[in-house]
Amino acid sequence: MSTTRIAVLAVLALVVAAAVWTQLPMGSAPTPPAPASTAAPKASPPPAPAAVATAEPAKPAQPAAPAAETPPPAVSPAQAPAAPAPATPRAAEAPSPAPPAPNVRAADPFGEEQTLTARKVVTLGGSANWDSAFETLVGSLKTLSAFIEKQDIKRAGPVLIVYTSTDDTGFTYQAEIPVDQEPKNLAKGMSIGTSPEGRTLKFVHRGSYDNMDNTYEAITNHLDEKGLEAKDTFIEEYVTDPLTTAEDKLIINVFVPLK
Repeated sequence: MSTTRIAVLAVLALVVAAAVWTQLPMGSAPTPPAPASTAAPKASPPPAPAAVATAEPAKPAQPAAPAAETPPPAVSPAQAPAAPAPATPRAAEAPSPAPPAPNVRAADPFGEEQTLTARKVVTLGGSANWDSAFETLVGSLKTLSAFIEKQDIKRAGPVLIVYTSTDDTGFTYQAEIPVDQEPKNLAKGMSIGTSPEGRTLKFVHRGSYDNMDNTYEAITNHLDEKGLEAKDTFIEEYVTDPLTTAEDKLIINVFVPLK
């Protein structure tokens, strides 16, 4: 290119620039074009490489948990149905009651060996049947008590009943009251003697005389279990006075003489 041509082109460029400048308002500067956005977006991370064939297969999606059941509406105690009453067993199915056991206490002697010592007694013999046994015995003891009180003689121990013989219908007995001195002018049927002595087994009965059968049954079983042989005599010592004590409150020591 020649020097003249270059100079012409330079002049033309200046003319064009001057014309553009003259079109702009006074005091303003050309505003550069605004960028596409005020903040350039960050570059997105490159896409992850495709999973290779050895990658662990994706686990199956877990099934969605079932929706919780809606609890039934609360029922007030007044609205709640009454529970059915337990069935009552029929009377025919009720077990038969066991026979009453002898009314004893754990500390009471039962089959305890004891040797009796003879004592002076005032006696009154008699006989009775089982249906009126206690009334007959009490009657004899009342007669003896009234006699020794009249002679101003005191008892020297609990009253005794000695059974001299028994059978299915009744028994014979000696009612005895221990004394320290001999009374005078004994009444009909009375005598002075001595109470039984020797080796015995002691048992205790508590309760009425009518319940004595249970005690004697337990005594018989005890003798059988131990292989012991008793004499035909049985002795009852009334710890509580049968003349003044309620019958169901009696305490009686039973002595069984051994052969």
